[in-house]
Amino acid sequence: MSAYTSLAAYYDELTKDVDYKALADLYESLITVDGKKPEIVLDLACGTGRLTRILANKGYQMIGVDASEEMLVKAGETKSDVLYLHQSLTELDLYGTVDAAICSLDGLNYLSPPELDLALRRIFLFCNPGAVFAFDLNTAEKLAAQDGEFFCDERQDLLCIWRASFDESERACYYEFDLFTQTERNLWKRESETHVEYAYTKAEIQAKLEETGFVDIRFIDGKEEGRIFITATRPS
Repeated sequence: MSAYTSLAAYYDELTKDVDYKALADLYESLITVDGKKPEIVLDLACGTGRLTRILANKGYQMIGVDASEEMLVKAGETKSDVLYLHQSLTELDLYGTVDAAICSLDGLNYLSPPELDLALRRIFLFCNPGAVFAFDLNTAEKLAAQDGEFFCDERQDLLCIWRASFDESERACYYEFDLFTQTERNLWKRESETHVEYAYTKAEIQAKLEETGFVDIRFIDGKEEGRIFITATRPS
């Protein structure tokens, strides 16, 4: 089952603990080079657009791209000047080029190695010379450590249960989500979906970025344990 279909309607409710303002400030600092801010910024795997809209309110011309139509429907419910595009990262196709690109909250972990290679080439193609590409990833160690973990998030009319299992041969973490929501007749409806995140080492990411043509690759440890931030630049 595809990721972010049933979950899309409840995503914002379930991620209220994410400090999007702080995340926007961090990404703004990563894409600002020598004090010069980019004008057009591409937000890849933008989801419901919460980070995208904050950056738009900071004065950036934002383009949000996501493969989940359901997430983009939620994004479109909030009025903004953001241009949203329903596209997978492997088939990214913009009307022009951008001055910077970002991909937050482990969006690239959802791509298998061949898919990641394709996505990086598409991102590189639509970046202007000198543009910074900034993104974050769940580390390979964090994904492996989640094997066998069980989580439960309970709200007044929503129960989300998810289980994690790590496949060593695929180097991928499978998340099985079960959503229970209360209906108008006071009954409970169950919906399920599966997410897969692939594990990458710093060396693997650096090699893929270099093979694509990016330079000045930097790794920054985040405040959250198990998450790293990476920046890379398209040569001028």
